Amino acid sequence: MSVMRQSMMEVTDKEKINQFLHNTHIGHLGLVDADAPYVIPLNYVWFGNHLYFHGASEGRKTRIITKNNQVCFTVSEERGIMSNPIPAKVDTAYMCVMIFGNVTLLEDIDKSRDVMQAMLHKYVPGYYEKPLAKSHLERYVSTLGSKTAIYKITPTAITAKENKLDESVRFTPGRTIRMDM
Repeated sequence: MSVMRQSMMEVTDKEKINQFLHNTHIGHLGLVDADAPYVIPLNYVWFGNHLYFHGASEGRKTRIITKNNQVCFTVSEERGIMSNPIPAKVDTAYMCVMIFGNVTLLEDIDKSRDVMQAMLHKYVPGYYEKPLAKSHLERYVSTLGSKTAIYKITPTAITAKENKLDESVRFTPGRTIRMDM
């Protein structure tokens, strides 16, 4: 793993990283398809120090994972734009986490149900009155005819970076350089 170039922005607080992964909603799964990159935006859940996502049991993603299970999963959140009278001194406040690891298909139906239940709690908390039935996962077939597959990323390395928002220079619509002089 290479050293982070902007080390002053590195986040090492594991609790902060865990909370970030619990609270953000979209991540990007990076795969290598032969010698070309392939990146997919996905919903995910951070559960028991592993990252889980689901998708069709067939298709390009599944074919790539079968050939090469090394992945990078990136989650980021923009927190505001910062402007400055210095020409072209505009910056973005953000936090991002990169998880490097190996992805495997989750075969255990009980664990799969627990992961899908955690996803439901994350994305639609309180919506369903009853827990997800194991039979739902066993029988569900999409309109395209494929079953749902649950994937688990086991991290080998996690890096995080944050550029904190400076409210005093936060850009808002209507703000002009004259206001900052």
